[in-house]
Amino acid sequence: MEFIAAQIAGMLGGTIEGNPEATISKLSKIEEGQPGSLSFLANPLYTQYIYTTKASVVIVNNTFVPEHPVSATLIRVESADLAFAKLLEVYNKIKNDKKGISPLSCVASSAHMGNNCYIGEFAVIGENVTLGNNVKIYAHVSIGDNTTISDNCILFAGVKIYSDNTIGKNCILHAGTVIGSDGFRFNQQDGKNVKVPQIGNVVIEDDVEMGANCTVDRATFGSTIIRSGVKLDNLVHVAHNVEIGENTVIAAGTGIAGSTKVGKNCMISGHVSMTGHITIADGTILGGATGVSKSLTKPGQAYLGVPALEVSKFRRSTVLFRNLPDLEARITKLEKDRKSQGS
Repeated sequence: MEFIAAQIAGMLGGTIEGNPEATISKLSKIEEGQPGSLSFLANPLYTQYIYTTKASVVIVNNTFVPEHPVSATLIRVESADLAFAKLLEVYNKIKNDKKGISPLSCVASSAHMGNNCYIGEFAVIGENVTLGNNVKIYAHVSIGDNTTISDNCILFAGVKIYSDNTIGKNCILHAGTVIGSDGFRFNQQDGKNVKVPQIGNVVIEDDVEMGANCTVDRATFGSTIIRSGVKLDNLVHVAHNVEIGENTVIAAGTGIAGSTKVGKNCMISGHVSMTGHITIADGTILGGATGVSKSLTKPGQAYLGVPALEVSKFRRSTVLFRNLPDLEARITKLEKDRKSQGS
């Protein structure tokens, strides 16, 4: 794809200083810019590179005042950071704007498909599946019977959706993610683990994004629910009957056990573990590798450690823990002194 500076400026509502016909075909960091590339300057720490970059076009803030000559064409905008992010979004939409059904895919005759859909090679679409408008299904995706996927969703290569699940609008599922696998539930009978059938489903609301190789288990009965705006990083596991509230973000490696309810607007760091059947209040912040074994009921609190402690308590405990060797040495010395005095 090739664009000229004038087109980019029009897209961003910016003004041009330099050659409006400057051609670009790729994006780059400002310090790595090459002819034909477009970059941006938002962080003042990188200002030095604007005088040496070979990028053909650079997006800058309206407030930028050059101290030396700049060879690149400049596009001035209110916020270079936001403008570049918008440009990346447009680029992504163009790149992913695929249409048509591959002859190597398998689509059930009872499936219903909206306008402008794309079905890639070796994708399998089951019976009574409903796809909305502009849904993109990449290679080797499998969608089970009676599943509904709404408008503008993207399922990247190797995503597996089991039967009877529902996915809302504008969702993105990255490669290898599995939705609707059985929940991990067994009963002990005569010394054996006997599987409890999992007959529920998964409901994913609008504007949800999941990274690569996430797993969301179907409910035992009822629904596992991912509310609108939730963002999951790679390798997140959500167990049966869990509910995650609106706009909560969860980093890689986190596991949430069955029937736990996570509030809205929570920020959960990597490798957090949560036991089952607990409640996490709205706005909770959990630091990396925190272990949560009971409900956290105060909204907006931050926690660290195993078991989870409020940050201030965790920090005090950490100081005491670090001092334990010195305290042990002092106690040992006092005991020796006491014994020597007694003798």
